[in-house]
Amino acid sequence: MPYFNTRDITAIVMGGALWAVLNNTFAPIFWQLTHMPFLCDFLAFTSLILVVWWTRKFGAASLTGIIVTALTLLLRSGFHILSFMAASILFDILTRLADYSNCFEKPLPSAISMISFSTACAGIAGLIIGSVFMSLNPIWGIIVFAAKHAVGGVIGGVFGLILVNALKLRIAIPSHS
Repeated sequence: MPYFNTRDITAIVMGGALWAVLNNTFAPIFWQLTHMPFLCDFLAFTSLILVVWWTRKFGAASLTGIIVTALTLLLRSGFHILSFMAASILFDILTRLADYSNCFEKPLPSAISMISFSTACAGIAGLIIGSVFMSLNPIWGIIVFAAKHAVGGVIGGVFGLILVNALKLRIAIPSHS
C-alpha cells in the first residue's frame, strides 16, 4: 500500500497549486502597495495547515512547498520562494514531532502548536529572504524583516485553524490511523 493515497496527493497538489497561484498573483501587488510581506506568509501557512490536517502524514507539507517552489520558479522566477520551501520542510518536521493529534484534535494544543509553528517558520523564511535574497544590513534590518514575516505566520496560523475548525464542522473526515 502506498504511503500517500490519491486523496493525500490531491490535497498536496491542490494546496500547492492554490498557494502558488494566489501567491504569484496577489503577493507582488500587496508587496508593491505596502512593502509588507504578510500576504505570502498568510497564504503559505493557511495552505500548509490545511494540507497537514487533511493528510496527517509526514512529507505532505514538504511536498506542498516543493510544488509551490517549482510553480513559482516556472511562473515568475522568484528565487526567494526557496525560503518558503525550507519553511515548509521545517513546518513538516515540527508538526510530526508534535504529533498530529496534538496539532488538530485538542483545541488548546492545536492553537498553541499551529500558531507557534507557523510564526516560527514564517520568521525563518523572513530571515532567509532578508539575509540571502535582499542582503539587508545591519542585522537589525534582517530581524525586523523576519518579524514582519512572523506576523504573517501568526495571521496564517489563525486563519488556517479557523478553516480547519469550520471544515471539521461541515464534513466528516474518516479517522486517520
